[in-house]
Amino acid sequence: MVNRALMTLVLLGAPLMAHAEKIAVVDMGAVFEQLPQREQISLSLKKEFGDRMADVQKMQEEMRSLMEKQQRDGALMNDAQKTELVRKMESLKSEYQLKGKALDEDLRRRQGEEQNKLLVKVQKAINTIAEKDQYDLVLQRGAVIYVKPNADISGKVVEALSKGK
Repeated sequence: MVNRALMTLVLLGAPLMAHAEKIAVVDMGAVFEQLPQREQISLSLKKEFGDRMADVQKMQEEMRSLMEKQQRDGALMNDAQKTELVRKMESLKSEYQLKGKALDEDLRRRQGEEQNKLLVKVQKAINTIAEKDQYDLVLQRGAVIYVKPNADISGKVVEALSKGK
């Protein structure tokens, strides 16, 4: 949808673009994949959520061992033991789902926050490069069908952000 809107703007602005001297393209996906800050963000999120992840993983292992116990020893258990095991498994399952869902939501929210911070830096780098190299227009790679390699400034953006870390 964004690409269609950009293409519409490009087509409507075609008379204006006839006067544009320099056009550049940025592949945002490639820029984000190559940024060294991605690794730092990943490490900080692992550090921030590591204890909670380990806790959820421990619960998962405990549920697996209880299911194995039920399959292995189910025939030897009396009804009270079976009922107690089933209740314990259901309780653990509901706690696992609750903590897992909360962890996923918190992790997704924090990833979004960090990605937005990175997006601001990328945008500033693009603006700086566009002003320095006097580009009249910078488009996202997905909005164009063909671009000459020398018009793609993605590498310059990554390089600028790598130096600035």
